[in-house]
Amino acid sequence: MSVPNAEILTADLELGTLLVAMAAGDGFLWEVANQTLLRPLLDPEAIRYRQRAVVDCLKNPEVIRELYDIAVTAVEDQRKGYFGFFRDNPDSTLSGGIRLLELLVPMLRQLRAVADRHLTAFASPAFVRLFTMLKQELSYIYLDAVETHVRNLQPRRGVELAAGVGRVGEAVDYRVLRPRKAGWRDWIPPVLDHSSYGFQIPPRDDAGFQALSEMRGRGLNEVANAVAQSADHVRGFFRALRSELAFYVGCLNLAEHLTANGEPICIPEVAADSDRMFSATGLYDVALSLHLEERTVGNDVTADGKRLVFITGANQGGKSTFLRSVGLAQLMMQAGMFVPASSFRARTVTGIFTHYKREEDATMERGKLEEELSRMSEIADLIRPGALLLCNESFASTNEREGSEIGRQVARAMTESGVDLFYVTHLYDLAHGFETEADAEVLFLRAERRSDGSRSFKLVEAGPLDTSFGEDLYRRIFGPDDDLALGRSWRQDQAMAPTARSDRGTAG
Repeated sequence: MSVPNAEILTADLELGTLLVAMAAGDGFLWEVANQTLLRPLLDPEAIRYRQRAVVDCLKNPEVIRELYDIAVTAVEDQRKGYFGFFRDNPDSTLSGGIRLLELLVPMLRQLRAVADRHLTAFASPAFVRLFTMLKQELSYIYLDAVETHVRNLQPRRGVELAAGVGRVGEAVDYRVLRPRKAGWRDWIPPVLDHSSYGFQIPPRDDAGFQALSEMRGRGLNEVANAVAQSADHVRGFFRALRSELAFYVGCLNLAEHLTANGEPICIPEVAADSDRMFSATGLYDVALSLHLEERTVGNDVTADGKRLVFITGANQGGKSTFLRSVGLAQLMMQAGMFVPASSFRARTVTGIFTHYKREEDATMERGKLEEELSRMSEIADLIRPGALLLCNESFASTNEREGSEIGRQVARAMTESGVDLFYVTHLYDLAHGFETEADAEVLFLRAERRSDGSRSFKLVEAGPLDTSFGEDLYRRIFGPDDDLALGRSWRQDQAMAPTARSDRGTAG
């Protein structure tokens, strides 16, 4: 599955932070990680297959990095040497293929040695298959034979060709002969050896040299093509190996970042497609964690069987952070990765979509509400049953009544179409309206606020309140003294109000 809204999803979920950690400065790792995360797997068995490989990688990081380094060296060295083949020239094709094999065969020996040392340390089908293949197909007898052929075909050694005679005396059926070992005949002067005949081309006979070159080309053609195809095959193998291992090296880089901060990671449980499952313990925002030096606050949530989850509560209480953690965990699970949580279980979704509030349109061509509705219309055109939609303060750009009504219709349309929805909102009328319906498939989470007004950044299962505690934000910015001054001013106004009304009544 390819994500149609990759750019928006990357921005809203801060996927770039995750990719930077996985790449660790390697542009190729970044590209592979980006493509893998934005092409989530849909088949639970395919996800589990990759998960088992990730577990092996986490247990044997040094081996995975050694394999990756071998593949990178093979790919980069052949690029630096530019082993290109000119297919219309047998000599060039042969020499290019030989030079490439001279470089890559030692790398094949290194891979075989790694397989010999570490096969028993791996249990996943992916790596057991890889190491078994290396042991079976890269036997030392085979590698020795390849190196012998490469030596024998070196241009500086010359080649011996054989050919038959056609009906009109032309040479046919060219073939390259295996170089013979030096024997007693090689010590006999040519004038005394009558077992074969030869000739020499005069130095100025350009036509003779041209004819001989053409004969050599026809004789080398099949061998040159075979060598070139073999070299291409080996080169393609190393490129594929590098691409496959790059994702796992990225997982190792990310895991090292998170564990260094003491953050938990787990291999998630993939539920059946027919089950509406979403539950986690200690779920945290991996993007936020990568920006901090200490551990982030994780949340426990049980939304199994829920089609709609409302997240309400105090300002700056961790609602948007939690929403981002849900989207990133779902992407990571469907990429076959570990997830940032102590435990995690969810079903696969057919797509992940985000509808976050945006800044004012800089071109001033349309208002914020129009822009929000336009984006939701685009999502409606793309989204399919079984997808996941994350809404963050959607339709808060209008008044409470209108925003709640629009949000209510969107939420019902999505959930009735089989879309799972997580909705962060300050619209009390919207969330409270669903709460009064007492629908068992709707879950309400609230950002916790302590009695002193501080935030724990934890979500608890609780219904919406008709306040966002904006006064807490005021106190934090302006301080308690300004808060007291504001309170005194308000109380003085209230105390003066009756007198003013009385005076106005007398004057009337």
